[in-house]
Amino acid sequence: MPSETDAAMYSSASGDSPKLQRALDWRGAFWVAAGVPPLVLFSIGGIAGVAGQAAFVVWIVSMIMGFSQSFTYAEIAGMFGNKSGGTSVYGATAWLRYSKMIAPLSVWCNWFAWSPVLSLGCAIAAGYILNALFAIPVEGSQPVLDWIAANGAQITAESQAVIDYMAANAGVSAADAIAAVQTSSAIEALTPAVRVWEAFNVTIPGLGTLHFNSTFVIGAVLMLIIFAIQHRGIASTARAQKVLAVIVLVPLFLVGIVPILTGSINYMNVSDIVPPTVAYGGDAGSWNVGGWTLFLGALYIAAWSTYGFETAVCYTAEMKDPARDTFKAIFFSGLLCMIFYFLIPFSFQGVFGAAGMLDPGIVDGTGIAAALGSMVSTSNFVTQIFVILMIMALFLAIMTAMAGSSRTLYQGSRDGWLPKYLSHVNDHGAPTNAMWTDLGFNLFLLALASDAGGYFYVLAISNVGYLTFNFLNLNAGWIHRIDSGHVKRPWKAPTWLIGVNTLLAFVNALLLGAGAKVWGYSGALWSGVAFAALILPVFWFRHYMQDGGKFPPEALEDLGLSNGDLGERKAGFLPYLALIVGAAIVLWANWFFVLPE
Repeated sequence: MPSETDAAMYSSASGDSPKLQRALDWRGAFWVAAGVPPLVLFSIGGIAGVAGQAAFVVWIVSMIMGFSQSFTYAEIAGMFGNKSGGTSVYGATAWLRYSKMIAPLSVWCNWFAWSPVLSLGCAIAAGYILNALFAIPVEGSQPVLDWIAANGAQITAESQAVIDYMAANAGVSAADAIAAVQTSSAIEALTPAVRVWEAFNVTIPGLGTLHFNSTFVIGAVLMLIIFAIQHRGIASTARAQKVLAVIVLVPLFLVGIVPILTGSINYMNVSDIVPPTVAYGGDAGSWNVGGWTLFLGALYIAAWSTYGFETAVCYTAEMKDPARDTFKAIFFSGLLCMIFYFLIPFSFQGVFGAAGMLDPGIVDGTGIAAALGSMVSTSNFVTQIFVILMIMALFLAIMTAMAGSSRTLYQGSRDGWLPKYLSHVNDHGAPTNAMWTDLGFNLFLLALASDAGGYFYVLAISNVGYLTFNFLNLNAGWIHRIDSGHVKRPWKAPTWLIGVNTLLAFVNALLLGAGAKVWGYSGALWSGVAFAALILPVFWFRHYMQDGGKFPPEALEDLGLSNGDLGERKAGFLPYLALIVGAAIVLWANWFFVLPE
C-alpha cells in the first residue's frame, strides 16, 4: 500500500503544478459512482416506447452485458495505478502500437458519451423545478373550469380556432370542438409566462435548434452549483455523494420492492414479451425485422445507463491503494446497479404497463417522480417528497458524470492526446480546466436539450460515442493480454470471460448499427461518427505540432515503456481485423435493420 509520502509525491511533485491527490479508498470511489443507478430514470419511458412489453427484459439483458464487460475493465484498470480518467484511458494504450489515432478516439468517445449527463440531468431537474413553482394547469382542474365559466362564451362555432379544430379533426361535433378549444384556451391563458419565455433561439443546420429559455437558465444555475461542490476535490465530492446516495437510493429501492411485496404488480404487464408494432404505438407486435430493430434500439440506448458504473475506475490515481481498491470499486458498483436495473424497470412496468409508461411526462422525465410516488402511496405529500428526491437523484447522477468525464479530459491531456490546458489541477486536486470545459460543452447541449425534441437526439448521438468506446475497450482487453502480458495485474479476469467480452464487443457494434436510427433521427449514427472524428485534428495538432510526434514520458510508464518506444506489435494483424469486422457489422446492421411501418 502506498505510504503517505508516496501519495504526497504523486499529488505535488517538486517544481510541478498540483496533481490529483490520493484521497480515496474503494468505498469513496463506490459512492462517487453511486450516481449511476438513477440513470435508469433518464430513459425508462423512452425504452418502454420502443420496446413495449419487452422493455424490462431490455434492462435486464443490458445490465448483464454491462456487468460481464466490467471484469475486462477491472483487469486493465489495475494495470494503471498512476492514471485517472477511467477505463477508456487504460484501454486506449493498447491501441497505440497499432494506430496513434485510435487511442484519442477511444478517450474522446467515452468523454462525449458521459459528459451529456450534465445537460440532460439539468434539463430534467429544471423541468421539475418549473413544475413545482410554476405549474401548468391541467384539463379539468378548478382554475381551468373557472376560466371557462368566465370567458368560455366568447368561443363559438364561428370562432376561427373552432373552425380550424373541426377541419383538423374530421367528424367532431361543433359542441365538442368548442369544449376542446375552450379548454386549450384556458390552459394557454393560465400558463405562467416563465413557462413559455424564451430569450432567443438559434437553428444549426443538421444539428437542431438551441433554445435559450427558462429551462436553460435554471439548468445552467444547477450546473454551477455542482461545479462549486466538485471544485474542492474528490474527497469532498465523495462525501457529498455518500449523503445524496443514501437519501436517494433507499427510497428508490423501496419503489422497486414495495409493489412486489404488496401484490401491486399486474403480471399481464410483464408477460407476452414482444416489441410493439411501431415505436410508441402501445400495441403488441411480433419478432420480425421491425420488431428486432426496436428491441436492439432499446438495448442501444439502455447501454448508456447500464454500462455506466465503469466510471468507478476513473479514480485509480486518486486511490490510496489502487491495487486493492480498483476491482472492489467496480465490482460492488456493478452489484448495486444490478439491483436497481433489475427491480425498477420490472416494478415500473408491472404497475403501469407498457402503455401507461408512454405518458408524455414519463417519456420526457418530468412526470417520473409522481409515478414513483404513486407506486408506494396515494398521498400527495409522498408525491411531493418524490419530486424532491428526483431532483436529488439527478444531482447524484450529474455529480458522478462531472467527476468522471472531467478526469477523462485531464488524463487525456497528461498522456498527450488532448489539449495541454486540460491538465491543470487546482490546490484541492480538482481538474478545474477540464471541469470548465465540461461546463461550457454542456451549456451548449443544455440549449439543445431544453426543447423536448432535442433530448433524445442528444442521447442518441452521445451513445454513438459510448458504444464505439466499449467496442474499442473490450478488444483492448485481449490486446493487452498479448502485448503486455508481463505487466502485473492486481486482479486478472478468467481467460474465458475475456473471450466472452470480446464477443460482446461485436454485439455492441450490432447495437450501434441497428439502434441509433430508432430514436427518430435517421442520421444520428453519422452525426455521432462526425462528432467522434472532431478529435483527430485536435490530436494531430497536440501530438505533431506541440509534442513533436512523441508522447509524454508518463503516458506509457505503467507498461514499462519509455523514450518514445511503443513496444512490439505482438498481436500482429488481429487488432486491424477486429476493426474491419466491427465496422462491417455496424454497416450491415444499419442497412439490414429497418423500423416497422
